[in-house]
Amino acid sequence: MLALRLARGGRPLVLLRRLLVAAASAGVGFLLLCTLGWAVDHPAGSSLRLLWCLLPLGATVQFAVAVARLDPSTRPRSGLSAVGLGRAQLTALTAASTALSCTLGSVVALLFFLHLRGDLTGLPFDGAASDLLGAGRPLPLAAVLTLLTVVPVLAAVATGVALRPRGTGPADESDEHATTPKPAPSGLPWGVALTAAGLAVETYASRGGSGAPLPLPGRFDGSPAGVLLGWSLTALGLALAGPGIAHLCGRLLQSLRPGATRLLAGRVLMDEAVRIGRPLGVVCAVVSGGFAAATLYGPGDPRPFGPLTGLGATLVVGCTVATLATALLEARHARTGTTAALVRVGAPAGLLRTASALRAGALLAVFGPLTWLVAALAAVPLTG
Repeated sequence: MLALRLARGGRPLVLLRRLLVAAASAGVGFLLLCTLGWAVDHPAGSSLRLLWCLLPLGATVQFAVAVARLDPSTRPRSGLSAVGLGRAQLTALTAASTALSCTLGSVVALLFFLHLRGDLTGLPFDGAASDLLGAGRPLPLAAVLTLLTVVPVLAAVATGVALRPRGTGPADESDEHATTPKPAPSGLPWGVALTAAGLAVETYASRGGSGAPLPLPGRFDGSPAGVLLGWSLTALGLALAGPGIAHLCGRLLQSLRPGATRLLAGRVLMDEAVRIGRPLGVVCAVVSGGFAAATLYGPGDPRPFGPLTGLGATLVVGCTVATLATALLEARHARTGTTAALVRVGAPAGLLRTASALRAGALLAVFGPLTWLVAALAAVPLTG
């Protein structure tokens, strides 16, 4: 009940972010239910459709965690501390609020699914997708409930793990604004290794199947499991390598006798490497995967894209981009104290704007070619 009151009492922008999480959860829930509806009449192809649902599911959970990290209710407040709500209790409340938003989306997905299936009448487009969703045949209630609880449970657990209290002392976010830079993230070697392993798995899997090596829902030839596993390893590797790459960008900005602007931009980028590096790596993986898919299914090839494929792609791209935007907003809030201190000592506004532009340019100059390189390497075995 307290989680519901905190959710209702949030500011409009906070409520908008929660509604976006609910919308993403509704999209994933609808895809899962469509897989179940298809399995009623086509049991042989349902496993491949369920496999493709893992990509939007992972993107939605990542976005839900990013929104939860930015939620003001996660920050300790004197009023809540006085009634015994410390960091652990606030983490539990935030996880409950995340589960509540995702549950709302799952309910919307169920209603929309039943409406398109023809089980609910009285609205436009009644039964518009009855053939695709297995209309006229009963759905197992246990399977429906299980699929609808996947997103709320995973999002709540991931939120609890990401926001769990660390250390015994009262951690203060002001500690993040020291003038001494943080140590370099340690995940770069592992990220490079996983990315290389993913590309190798994709190459091996694409040679072992017949027909299209990466069929999308609606076309079930080839060996999509191995190729999808390779892409997943590549995405995980880029997510692990992202913080190290962002930290390296900060170091490069400070090389060769930096002035005040480059020094400030580099230090801030090194400080925010972990926060924004992982979402950047995931966006890099998604964009490179899109380029590889566009190369595979060129203008001369039959396009197996359908409405469900479009919905899944929209969820993956939208959630990853929204996660990056949320992480950038979180980083901006985290350096509010540093910005205020610089303004108090007389730093001009132009200096801060130029430093922000330098950070963005450095990240684009490194992650842009990296995205193209990964896309090119991923497309070679698929088109060879």
